[in-house]
Amino acid sequence: MNFPMRRPGGGPEQRQGAGLSAWDPFAEFENLWNQMGQLFGRTVSPVGREGTWMPAVEEEELDDAYVVRAELPGIPEQNVNIEVDDNELQITGEISEEQQGQTLSRRTGRFFYRTSLPGGVDSERAEAELTDGILRVRLPKSGSSKRRRVTLGGKE
Repeated sequence: MNFPMRRPGGGPEQRQGAGLSAWDPFAEFENLWNQMGQLFGRTVSPVGREGTWMPAVEEEELDDAYVVRAELPGIPEQNVNIEVDDNELQITGEISEEQQGQTLSRRTGRFFYRTSLPGGVDSERAEAELTDGILRVRLPKSGSSKRRRVTLGGKE
């Protein structure tokens, strides 16, 4: 998806002279456009993957960490993969059900969630747990980070 770009030096505040500071509608539009791009980046699942869905997720920023919670009911720990790369978190996995009797209306197939965190995280101290169908990932803040796979329950 292509996004329009703002040309530098073309805003009305620069055309009116150095003594006047004017409201810049282009800056507000650019901010709104960036927020919409982030929203679509979080909610659009990869194209071409049949049966792919995204779990309900909430993100929270604490003073010392980022916490991400995802609803993954009925999904065993061994079917969940969590990876941290710099400031990007990716949660993937799969759920399947046996076809017995009536068809259930639960989601099945692969799931996928990816988000960019506002700052760097310490991937070595990242923790994840899956309890009562809720995945909780805690990512301590850090100045530098590197790619690491996070295991559920701290088991290697």
